[in-house]
Amino acid sequence: MVDGAGVGVRLVEPADAGTLSRLLVASREHLAPWEPERGPEHLTPAGQEAEVDSALRRHADGTSVPLVITLDGDVVGRITVADVVRGAFQSAHLGYWVAQHVTGRGVATAAVGLAVRLAFEELGLHRLQADTLVHNVASRRVLARNGFERIGLAPRYLRIAGTWQDHVLHQRLHEPDPA
Repeated sequence: MVDGAGVGVRLVEPADAGTLSRLLVASREHLAPWEPERGPEHLTPAGQEAEVDSALRRHADGTSVPLVITLDGDVVGRITVADVVRGAFQSAHLGYWVAQHVTGRGVATAAVGLAVRLAFEELGLHRLQADTLVHNVASRRVLARNGFERIGLAPRYLRIAGTWQDHVLHQRLHEPDPA
């Protein structure tokens, strides 16, 4: 899927591991305040190969759709529709990051819009949840621009940057037009 500004999303591939490793290394300081602490192997091509392999296994199980974000065809980040639950819930979580060199250019906003379309139109989900650190104003704006609403605050929700931190919970519901 590609939007009008050259931003696209596609299923991650094993061949993306080297590029993802380079992006993570180049954006390490930029992403550190928003990410869990991970060992140094996470940033290596081998570490990213393992991440991609694991993500593709979850995709094969139907519980996740791991995507890369592209800008004019070049990989610039990741976005995942994760924790897909079917049955009466029809819900999933959304997580994403973009490389430092493309922040502030609308890339994340466009990628989230594409992932929302995929979740609702292709996967048939009813609900998509995304959670941000309280002080991550930029990510909260990305979600607001894509129709997500704040639904609550989860104290000490995730261990990010080595500390249990509060998160603002957001959701977007798929409300199809009545035919």
